Amino acid sequence: MDALIQIVITGLTLGSMYALAAVGLALTYGTMGMFNMAHGVFMTIGAYAAYSASINFGVPLPLAVLAGIAAGAVSGALLHMLIVRFMLNNEDFQTTIMVATAGVAIALQDLILKSYGAYPFKQPAQIEGSFRVLGSAVSYQSIVILIMAALLIGGLAWLLNYTKFGMAIRATAMNQDAAKLMGVRTERTYLQVIVIAGVLAAAAGILISSLAGLSPAMGSNPLIRAFIICVVAGLGSVTGAGVAAILLGLFEAAISFYFGARFGLPVMLGLVIAVLIFRPAGLFGRQEVVRS
Repeated sequence: MDALIQIVITGLTLGSMYALAAVGLALTYGTMGMFNMAHGVFMTIGAYAAYSASINFGVPLPLAVLAGIAAGAVSGALLHMLIVRFMLNNEDFQTTIMVATAGVAIALQDLILKSYGAYPFKQPAQIEGSFRVLGSAVSYQSIVILIMAALLIGGLAWLLNYTKFGMAIRATAMNQDAAKLMGVRTERTYLQVIVIAGVLAAAAGILISSLAGLSPAMGSNPLIRAFIICVVAGLGSVTGAGVAAILLGLFEAAISFYFGARFGLPVMLGLVIAVLIFRPAGLFGRQEVVRS
């Protein structure tokens, strides 16, 4: 029973952090057909911004977290305004934007390295202590991570399903030309989507760094996992990405508990290969049918 509780708590904690990263990635791809290679750096920027606000400027912890999330939003907005909007009408947009955002990611990671150095820091956004559930220790930090992830993803779900803002995003994702004919300003919608993805990525970075620490390359591993989750769920499926993140978090926690942490990612990659063989569109995706 103790082992089961530990696996569930660890899996839900991992899954909630992965969900924040993967949902933003899936939303961007589903709306714009854009795989943002700088998404992992958004996580790093958010984590370091929260660290700087707390340590360098003495900002209270809740405000430091908000500052980190705001940094992610600003990063997304700048990426759109300076790069993405000029490439939207390219015929090979999906390929060129991957290359462009990969270049941005390398440049920003190098800038963070030069600014903070390679030495890892401890994220101050932590809550010490734990309590016991059926004899198993559960940290307060895990509960905070679960609550924060639930609030952000729940807020996004409410925006997408119950507001005109969300309706515009869903309409643009379904058919850009039809959305324009209905009066949706698609370029503004794209900006809003990237800002939302930046917010979720920054929040994920803050939560991940609260457990693993800060380093300039900290976003690379979560980006790989977020991509794996999006592929398993079906590229562009926001709901599927959230569900798949929780399931894969539990799966990775079980693998790590019984076989060791080093087997978590390789087994997940094997799972992706199996999904692509038997469900090329993903578990929650739909196979497109083109009729001539």
